[in-house]
Amino acid sequence: MVSTPRSGSSWPADWPMPARQIAVATDDAITAARAASREHLSEAVEELIALPFEQVTIVHAGVVRVLLEELHPDGLSGEDIQRALTRVAGSAIAWLPDLDVEALAAVLTGSLGLTEMSDDAEEIGQADYLRSAVLVMADLLAAAEAASEGYLRAAIGEIARAETMEMP
Repeated sequence: MVSTPRSGSSWPADWPMPARQIAVATDDAITAARAASREHLSEAVEELIALPFEQVTIVHAGVVRVLLEELHPDGLSGEDIQRALTRVAGSAIAWLPDLDVEALAAVLTGSLGLTEMSDDAEEIGQADYLRSAVLVMADLLAAAEAASEGYLRAAIGEIARAETMEMP
């Protein structure tokens, strides 16, 4: 896997290989979702499945959480989550008729820490969970009129900082 995705973003050479691979595959998947390309999304999700699942979901949750916070600076309500779920499902169902709306909901609630992501993913299946995470990220990025690169960099950077901090 190369460090430059189809979208043209590039990632820091000093990042560990798994972080670059997660960024590349996630960025490719988001690009495919924004283009409503079922084939390219499936390929990118397969790349994500080949990576350490827990690390991938932590990065994705970080992106989703920050986007939700930015889109709702006055606080996030249950209605806000419902609107986000309805919006992403409505836009994706046309080109993904096998869309699992429960998986979309699990991504949203898991990203906010309301449910356990690993339990949800086990029940739903890793491929559907990751595909749903990508769809949620693509939708939130479109709503924010933003590119994925900055959010992926921030999520991976936050994880790196958390891993290097000493516990008191």
